[in-house]
Amino acid sequence: MNERLPYLRDKANHLPQEPGVYLMKNDAGEIIYVGKAKALKNRVTSYFRSNSQHTPKTIKLVEHIRDFDFIVTGTELDALVLECSLIKLHQPKYNILLKDDKGYNYIKISKEDFPRITYALNTSDKNADYIGPFTSGYTVKQAVEEANAIFCLPTCKRKFPRDIGKERPCLNRDIKRCMGVCEGKISSDEYKKIIGEAIRYLENGSKTSVEELTAQMEQAAENLEFEKAAMLRDRIAAVTRLTAQQKILDYKPNYDIVGMAVNVGQASFAVIKYRNGRLIDKQNYFVGEEYAENEMRRDFLLEYYTKQEDIPAEIYVDGEFDEKELLTELLRKQAEHAVKFVIPQRGDGMAQVLLAQKNAGEYLALRVGRTAKEIKALEDLKTLLGLDKVPNVIESYDISNFGETGVVGGMIVYRNGRPFKAGYRKFAIKTVDGQNDYACMQEVLRRRMTRYLDGDENFAPLPDLILLDGGRGHISAVSEVLDELKVDVPLYGLVKDSKHRTRAIAKEGGEIEIRSNRPLFALLTNIQDEVHRFAITFQRAKHKQKTYTLELTEVRGIGKAKAQALLKAFKTKQAMKQATAEQLQTAAKISAEKAQELYEFIQERF
Repeated sequence: MNERLPYLRDKANHLPQEPGVYLMKNDAGEIIYVGKAKALKNRVTSYFRSNSQHTPKTIKLVEHIRDFDFIVTGTELDALVLECSLIKLHQPKYNILLKDDKGYNYIKISKEDFPRITYALNTSDKNADYIGPFTSGYTVKQAVEEANAIFCLPTCKRKFPRDIGKERPCLNRDIKRCMGVCEGKISSDEYKKIIGEAIRYLENGSKTSVEELTAQMEQAAENLEFEKAAMLRDRIAAVTRLTAQQKILDYKPNYDIVGMAVNVGQASFAVIKYRNGRLIDKQNYFVGEEYAENEMRRDFLLEYYTKQEDIPAEIYVDGEFDEKELLTELLRKQAEHAVKFVIPQRGDGMAQVLLAQKNAGEYLALRVGRTAKEIKALEDLKTLLGLDKVPNVIESYDISNFGETGVVGGMIVYRNGRPFKAGYRKFAIKTVDGQNDYACMQEVLRRRMTRYLDGDENFAPLPDLILLDGGRGHISAVSEVLDELKVDVPLYGLVKDSKHRTRAIAKEGGEIEIRSNRPLFALLTNIQDEVHRFAITFQRAKHKQKTYTLELTEVRGIGKAKAQALLKAFKTKQAMKQATAEQLQTAAKISAEKAQELYEFIQERF
């Protein structure tokens, strides 16, 4: 708890209801967060309310705030500009600070009689020209490969003109992937003209390149240079074929696509850039702890685009975000042309947004040590059930019994899509007689939630989702307990088919089919199998323990309590058989004579 909260609340209550910027500071007076507000008093006081439902990131921030400053501005747009400027200046710890993990990549054009186009990680070679930088190595390598293939440029290790005529042409010449410089039929000047066309293709894109090549082809045909016209025709076909393979919106030559991935309490963004109808770059950014998605998108777009010199007229985004109109106006002034944010709902635009989300998800999976399938499964579960957030903490419950006695309950925990065994709990049913799954499930959930409400840290925090091994009857029974204790956690059941395989998710109004979604189906099947395994293993252990207890009570002077003390001390029959009479005496607190009798009984019966 921040002991400065009373002071901070009082100071915040005296702020004006004007637009402006606030600067949160730590013990050392360092600025740790910069924010913008339409009304300073309303926004800043929200941080220090005792009943505020803050995200984990905001909770950490508030714990470290010792004071704050503020700047009143004339308009909300002025506040947005100032916020951006102060974030760049101070680099506050709790603001999004965009840093991708990629180095820069370049397209290298060597300076020689017969230049080569290659991929490079730096510009250290002074005897070369460069196009770039780009952040996506994959995109650069793909572009270099395309240019060399389309314009039939040599990619072998021969040096020209030194190696002209020294060896037979290679396979690339035979399959028309190379113009055959090694044959000596192409002059340096002719070659450099072709290199110039390849560079214009790389810089301006396929549309411009096709237009130029078409004009050249038509001119060659008019001049009766049919061989040259045929070569240009083949080059146009190659450009068109390769361009068609790219996932682009043909009618939108310049645009960006922004996608977000959120999971494991972390978030990342991907930006895919198209210029002149070609994908030219992809950038990934890890932004750290997640918070409200609308706010997170706004913060990312502000931080990213206010640093860009090349802002396209259209930016496709995968969801709504705060202050869209204000940010649009800011970027319009910065770019000096109209800027529009588009949130597609269907068609090619939606497909492109999903591609950006996939890139962000793959990148996030690498950063947090989770597979993309695991992340997608949790995101799909959130969407399918209409949850407020991704269920990073899931608890599942099952009841297991052996006849009418030895009934137990098992509770397992999945965190971020994987078992969290430190959170598993066992329950021996105490208040239910006979076989009554509904009543047993009620007892287990009541005991678990009561322990949490009583402040038991072993049962904290509450999960984001509860899954019961059962259908609507189990949900209805447990819902009564949660309502009684005023615990608000989403509750669903897992239903099996006749072959005991997970079939669907049960809810109070019916069932939700899941088999068509393979990642989600795999996750829920694993959860249901694991909770069943855990519960039945506990039940079998209890049954064995009861059997051992009954056997030990056959020894004169060993009652149920002493038998249970022995089992608690030695855990297994084998361990008990290896114990000495003195060790048995200590564990059961019996005389040496009875300990010897017990020792002999164990050696004979166990």
